[in-house]
Amino acid sequence: MKAISGLTSIFDSLTKVVISLLALGIVVSLLGGNVPFVDGIASNIIGLVQSLGDAGIVGLVAAIIILNLYK
Repeated sequence: MKAISGLTSIFDSLTKVVISLLALGIVVSLLGGNVPFVDGIASNIIGLVQSLGDAGIVGLVAAIIILNLYK
């Protein structure tokens, strides 16, 4: 059980780091414009939101699932 809880805590920490880097990339992309390594983050998120909006109820269900993964 210690191994499983250790792996869970590692994945939790990695997830928090990735979400933080994603948020930083969005802010840098919006403020700086054309910045290497974070150039397409904002456009990818806009595309994701548009595709979820075009999907209707399926997009709403997908958005709920994605939000529950981050909780």
